[in-house]
Amino acid sequence: MQRYVILRHDFPELHWDLMLEHAGTLKTWRLPAPPEIDPASDESSIDLVVQALPDHRLVYLEYEGPVSDNRGEVSRWDHGSLSLLELNDGLIVALLTGEELAGRVTLKKMDEENQWSLNYTAFF
Repeated sequence: MQRYVILRHDFPELHWDLMLEHAGTLKTWRLPAPPEIDPASDESSIDLVVQALPDHRLVYLEYEGPVSDNRGEVSRWDHGSLSLLELNDGLIVALLTGEELAGRVTLKKMDEENQWSLNYTAFF
């Protein structure tokens, strides 16, 4: 079973890192906000523009604490299991089941370098 994690990272500014396990590494994107949806609202999805980052080591699935070279600290915002439905150079579709999230995430590469669109649709 593959896993995912979303880390709250306070450096260089507050952001969240979405990390999806694939082929012995973590595919990673920087999010400006967590992909949370208020269950009391009429909305069931959220869209964000996110930045692709280099792959990360699997240790970040469990790690919380200081990041080397004075790059702030990370703490887990969410974690859980991941089912990849589609994966190619410009599109990733996955089902996430975690403590905070239960839904479908779609990541699509945009025209600008390292920019992706993220859509998260919750299963309520």
